[in-house]
Amino acid sequence: MINSYVRTSGLGARADPEAFICCRRQCLHMATTQVQVRLPEELVEELDAWISEGRFTSRSEAIKTIVSLYNERERTRRFYQKLVERSDDAKKDPGSLVPLEDVA
Repeated sequence: MINSYVRTSGLGARADPEAFICCRRQCLHMATTQVQVRLPEELVEELDAWISEGRFTSRSEAIKTIVSLYNERERTRRFYQKLVERSDDAKKDPGSLVPLEDVA
C-alpha cells in the first residue's frame, strides 16, 4: 500500500461540466483539512494513469473530485428517498397536495 496525502472539502460536484469546473475552482478557495489515505497499489496506478491522460492535475485533485462526486450522489439518493416518501404520503392523502400555482 502507498500513503497519499490529500486535501478534502465538502463541495459537491454537479453533473453539468461547466458547473463542475466552477466547483473545482471554488475548492481552491475553501478551507481544507489534510488527511492520510491508504490505497491499494492498483488504485494508485489508476489515479496516476488519469493524471497522465490529463483528467486530473494531481492525486489530490482526483481524490477530492471522486469524494465530491460520491457526496453528490448520496445527496441525490437522499433527495430521491424523500420524494418517494412524500409521494407515498400524497397517495394516502391527496388533499394534502398544494397546487404548483399556489407555490410562490
